[in-house]
Amino acid sequence: SVDQVLADSVGALPKIDETRRAMMLFTSGTTNKPKGVVSTHKTIKAQITTLIDAWEWSENDVIPLFLPLHHIHGIINILSCGLWAGATVHLFSKFDIPRITEQVTSGTYNVFMAVPTIYVKLIQYFDSIDPATVRAICDGFAEMRLNISGSAACPVKLFKQWQDLTGQVLLERYGMTEIGMGISNPYHGERRAGCVGQALPGVEVQLFDEYDSPITEEALAGEIRIKGENVFLEYWDNPKATSESFKDGWFCTGDVAVWEDGFYRIMGRSSVDIIKSGGYKLSALEIEGVLLTHDDIAEVAVIGVPDDTWGEAVTAFIGLKPGASLEYEDLKTWCEGRMSSYKIPKHIKLVDALPRNAMGKVTKPALKELV
Repeated sequence: SVDQVLADSVGALPKIDETRRAMMLFTSGTTNKPKGVVSTHKTIKAQITTLIDAWEWSENDVIPLFLPLHHIHGIINILSCGLWAGATVHLFSKFDIPRITEQVTSGTYNVFMAVPTIYVKLIQYFDSIDPATVRAICDGFAEMRLNISGSAACPVKLFKQWQDLTGQVLLERYGMTEIGMGISNPYHGERRAGCVGQALPGVEVQLFDEYDSPITEEALAGEIRIKGENVFLEYWDNPKATSESFKDGWFCTGDVAVWEDGFYRIMGRSSVDIIKSGGYKLSALEIEGVLLTHDDIAEVAVIGVPDDTWGEAVTAFIGLKPGASLEYEDLKTWCEGRMSSYKIPKHIKLVDALPRNAMGKVTKPALKELV
């Protein structure tokens, strides 16, 4: 029984060298073969404590955990931070919408963290239930102190939808398996749609151009590079990949961003989200964000497809809302005035559903096989 295993007094914790290897998580594999990311006790401590301070965790917090524990979002951001703060974490084997929203309605939770796909699913669920229940659920979210979105870019449309429904201004942040969280919108102050905020305490962030020179001007795109105790030790059994991922002590994330008026804005992965077309470097995420405002589009992913004329042709894979239809020429006309002509997709392909991994991230390499 529980009584039999309870101790009368608290035992002393063992002393552990903070440089000792403590955890290995695998990268999501959305752009490359997954790699084992090895973190030390020191790394994990830094990843947790910066979030405890930045997001003001306390023992009064109660949060549901339905995200995979093999991902940094679940194991560090929610479970480890919750345990460190003495908070209460409710574990679910999956995202059980009826059970979780029932608890939201009853006021059980005051913190909620999810990937954008979860927020989309909640909004879709609202369309299938009666308005009074929707209002009660939204009121439950409204009473929370914090709603966070991460692990994939949060479309501006979704950001505004959630705010309209619940009054919650989503806190979007940026992180990776290799660094935990590196950048975050502030807990207090402006949270800007489409942006991930500023460097977290104890984390150094710098944008670099393709010649490895630091970017000091605003609105110039560059690769995000990170320094700090939050950075991982090594890729398991892969010294070549470990060595190649660092330059002059900076971890090279492979993600491209710009610094705009005090906030970082992610443009995407340099390998799949930056499209080189007609002499321009285009952000797939930016184009996706605009397309998602179309009334008939439920989901979309944009990639560059090799093209003799353009170098890479902007190609959109589109999942339509039930009962909707869409022709390319109609979409092209709709795009005019909403984005620059060179950003308008050259081709579209309608799909039943976009391929996603366990965290809800679109696996863009799989899309190239559908071209």
